[in-house]
Amino acid sequence: MLRRTFLGLLGAAGVGAALGKSAHAAGNKQFAGHPGSCGVLFDATRCIGCRRCEAGCNKVNELPAPARPFDDLSVLDVKRRTDAKTYTVVNRYDKLPGAAGPVFRKNQCQHCLEPACASACFVRAFTKTEQGGVVWDGSVCVGCRYCMIACPFDIPTFEYDEPLTPRIMKCTLCQPLIITGKLAVPGCVSACPVEALVYGARADLLRIARERLRALPGRYRNHIYGEQEMGGTSWLYLSGVPFKAIGMREDLGIVPAPEMTSGALGAVPIIAGLWPVLLTGIYAVSKRKDKIAHEEKVMAVSEAVAKAQEKAEANLHRALAKAETEKKSAIEKEVKKALEEAAKAQTQEGE
Repeated sequence: MLRRTFLGLLGAAGVGAALGKSAHAAGNKQFAGHPGSCGVLFDATRCIGCRRCEAGCNKVNELPAPARPFDDLSVLDVKRRTDAKTYTVVNRYDKLPGAAGPVFRKNQCQHCLEPACASACFVRAFTKTEQGGVVWDGSVCVGCRYCMIACPFDIPTFEYDEPLTPRIMKCTLCQPLIITGKLAVPGCVSACPVEALVYGARADLLRIARERLRALPGRYRNHIYGEQEMGGTSWLYLSGVPFKAIGMREDLGIVPAPEMTSGALGAVPIIAGLWPVLLTGIYAVSKRKDKIAHEEKVMAVSEAVAKAQEKAEANLHRALAKAETEKKSAIEKEVKKALEEAAKAQTQEGE
């Protein structure tokens, strides 16, 4: 469905909303985790910061090549975040207490069990799939970008450089490619040379993580990040240093996003119903302003042309008058000269 078609239909439905029908946020409490869903376990103690996961992601998702090649590790000197052309990034953290050397952390969409982006989306453009990924449907998205505001991990990004068909861009857990059989595991996982990434059923990943914590208690912090944060995520983390030290939020709690946003988002569809009416009004005002501006511009141009023509005509008249005066003076001068020469000749003949 085209966005303009959606807005037209929504405008028709908006009349009912404007009359006081009760409404609820379309995305609220609809995204509980699915049994058997998959995810990825990232072990920060194994990551070497090679950026091959970035290269693998870029390749399988056919993203634009970066300005600097993936083997250029100098980019790690600056903390980076994902953007519309980069689904995942690796950042380096130096001189951390308790760490023998630099610590690296991979960042991408966390694929929450109950996603904040889906909760904030009143047209259900985001879906938590049974396989584990959170995917976006551009055919229904209206470009409100509430998802970008709602995400506690600052992941969804907008294609601001695409004026006609901008998209919300983020990691998909390679879900479309895995479901169609093009990939067995996400591109980043298959590219990792040190097995810092493990793909599988989320329940199995939790068992693997707990076994590592049990077997090597001195190596890890006794916590699996993502097991309960924001109600749980499909991307899980192990680390030997505090998660906050490697740029991860520790203030999120365990309450899923929909439970915190349900009240605030209850009025969203009402706003959505009124939105086309508001946009129509804004469009009409904008078109009127454009029309007035165009008319004023035409009038200003006409006045400028008229003044230029008037000035040109005045200059022409002055030039003609001056030329006529000069011509008359030249004729009179020549006549006077001729008369003087004739008189002089006559005097010479008389002598």
